[in-house]
Amino acid sequence: MEQVIKELHAKQTITELSARYMRGLDRADANTLRAVFFDDAYCEYGFLNGSADEFVNFAVTELKKHQANQHLLGNILIELEGDEAFGEVYFHAYHKINIEGVFYDMIVAGRYLDRYECRQGVWKMAYRSERVDWSRTTETCDPYFEQVPATLLAGKLDDAVYDREARRKKFER
Repeated sequence: MEQVIKELHAKQTITELSARYMRGLDRADANTLRAVFFDDAYCEYGFLNGSADEFVNFAVTELKKHQANQHLLGNILIELEGDEAFGEVYFHAYHKINIEGVFYDMIVAGRYLDRYECRQGVWKMAYRSERVDWSRTTETCDPYFEQVPATLLAGKLDDAVYDREARRKKFER
């Protein structure tokens, strides 16, 4: 039973690496994004193949240019092999981009093929590869934001997710 608990803990820890990775992308938060990788991690995206630092710098720079982003996790399969694990992580990424003054919705869906390692009791990504299964880019049509201008919108480093005190509000009668 102890081994089962250890394996479940490792899989949960590894799964949270992908959740933090997605938060780092959506908030253009280089520190959060960088923290999921070991220093010698290799990132293979096709358009950029190299170190985690190179990927993080590229991703944050590009995502800050977007009007909005949302990265979603889908199926996550983690296969443990001692202090090493292999993952297939499905993703769905939305980007609202501006091309010559016109907003477009760019959706990219695919999978991350990962290798994780546990070093000195800490799991992190040692390798991440993105495989695109499909994508679509269409002109934006989002009347919701026009109809509900007081909607609370997402941010980057100023996003509400970083303000835990704001979530401690209570309704007073």
